[in-house]
Amino acid sequence: MTETAPAAAPRATASTFTTYSPATGERLAEYPAHGPEDVARAVARARTTQAGWAALSASRRRELLLRWKKALADDLDTVARTIARETGKPAGDAALEVVLTLEHLAWAARNAPRVLGRRRVRTGLFTVHQRASLVHRPLGVVGVIGPWNYPLYTPMGSIGYALAAGNAVVFKPSELTPGTGVLLAELFDSAAPEHAGLLATVTGAAATGDALARSGVDKVAFTGSPGTARKVMAVCAETLTPFLAECGGKDAVIVTADADLDAAADAIVWGALSNAGQTCAGVERVYAMREVHEELCARVVEKAAALRTGAGADAVYGPMTLPGQVAVVERHVSGAVAAGGRALLGGPDAVRAPYVAPVVLTEVPEDAPAMTEETFGPVVTVNAVACVDEAVERANASRYALGAAVFCGSGRTGAAIAARLRAGAVSVNSVLGFAAVPALPFGGSKDSGFGRIHGEEGLRAFTSVQSVTVQRFAPAVALTSFAVPAATRERAVRLARALHRRR
Repeated sequence: MTETAPAAAPRATASTFTTYSPATGERLAEYPAHGPEDVARAVARARTTQAGWAALSASRRRELLLRWKKALADDLDTVARTIARETGKPAGDAALEVVLTLEHLAWAARNAPRVLGRRRVRTGLFTVHQRASLVHRPLGVVGVIGPWNYPLYTPMGSIGYALAAGNAVVFKPSELTPGTGVLLAELFDSAAPEHAGLLATVTGAAATGDALARSGVDKVAFTGSPGTARKVMAVCAETLTPFLAECGGKDAVIVTADADLDAAADAIVWGALSNAGQTCAGVERVYAMREVHEELCARVVEKAAALRTGAGADAVYGPMTLPGQVAVVERHVSGAVAAGGRALLGGPDAVRAPYVAPVVLTEVPEDAPAMTEETFGPVVTVNAVACVDEAVERANASRYALGAAVFCGSGRTGAAIAARLRAGAVSVNSVLGFAAVPALPFGGSKDSGFGRIHGEEGLRAFTSVQSVTVQRFAPAVALTSFAVPAATRERAVRLARALHRRR
């Protein structure tokens, strides 16, 4: 996720700020710029409400979360319209974002009791008199700092799972998309009025996020740039507040010589250009075997050139949501061409703020910013490689390690290649296939961050583990007592040694 100071960022007074359409520049709404005292009140209320939420049975929490899911589904058009107005993405894309969110919320609500319930653990030879178990307990209040590119789907990977685990949440949406966050909390309150305030939204820019990180929440889940993540993490470190970070990627696609090139090209174009390329796990680099490189490039160009972009109803993607990101895209494309790369489609002249037409590059040096930095725009580079080993090496050379994809004639071979990639999630013969599977954890490493959302790991990420032993009967030899004779202790040691010397 790239964050750059926008050229026309929301304008703030001492206590409010105004949002504007990234497509037209028209004024959308005004929101409070919440300060430390406002954030502290939201956290305090959430903490009070959380006690009652955690005391509910798992089945009752599931029922209320599914009621909230229904409210989101009932108001899907309103939610999607809010997302589209704030981000500039087409209405269909916004609606799809809501649908994916509903899938994840349903999974978290229905699976939390099973995943987080008390679990028996086997004991050993010398602890046979103990009954052991572990339980996942809610952390308390989780602070979530969300992004603007997917202002519902991405933060709900933390919000929905944290609530399902028994926590309260204070959510700070991007200052570009506050309306989506406000609506989300309002719908929760209407669905579960007896727990109003359990999900609170605070609005504002960086200062509000800083206040949330300093507010005494029990964990912070952040989505944004690596640079901002380091700043928030430093604040959390002052109080040893746990921190989860998803910081974007530079995702690669490997295309083998026996791949279905038409399917690969179709997926690459969608993965690179959907949402104007503003997708953390979107396609930015492609490594194709040399014998199919030219043909793949031709198919990618043909499919990308046929797309309609801009403000029309038939546009497949809209403007750059963050105005300042246009300059990043222009710098990467111009730099790639200046370094010897070729623009097969588009080029520097494709950048016409606030829109960027599709750009397809090739022969771009691996050390060019277009290959090393997150572009976060509708740009894809398709480079040729001699073999799969070279493709894997180049894909893994990035300082990011979030997602990846492999297109291969054999699913088994594709899975073997996937196992060699350092990415946190890999799709074989599709792109972003993992994003629509709620049971799969999502997250990366290196500059892509750490920790996981979604799936069982995502539920457990918002809990603390408590281990419990209950003595069932008095042991024949109480080794944890000063009353045990030395000779008895020595016999126990000899017995243990003899047992463990066996293979």
